[in-house]
Amino acid sequence: MTLARKSTRRIVVDGTAYRWMLRGRPTYVRGMAWRPCAYVVERAEDPGRVLVVTTAHAHAGNFVGRPAHAVTPADVARAVRLALGRGWDPAVPGGPFELDLADGFVPF
Repeated sequence: MTLARKSTRRIVVDGTAYRWMLRGRPTYVRGMAWRPCAYVVERAEDPGRVLVVTTAHAHAGNFVGRPAHAVTPADVARAVRLALGRGWDPAVPGGPFELDLADGFVPF
């Protein structure tokens, strides 16, 4: 699975280029703040396994006005380093690698 280049952002973490994407409009369950915000990351050159990061915050575009935090490049870099430390190999093909950082998220 690879990301479409449209709407992705480039980031370099420890010398390796990655692309990441956060949906501009949340899905219904994320818009209702029943599930936390999530974004995806892949290696920019020769993408393999995708990283799916679930945050501990509501999506910024939620429909119910729940407080949210923007996903910043620093957050993405931190998640990439954490996932690499937990065994994510972005060069190897395979199913998504899930990094769940949603501790403390309480559904609305």
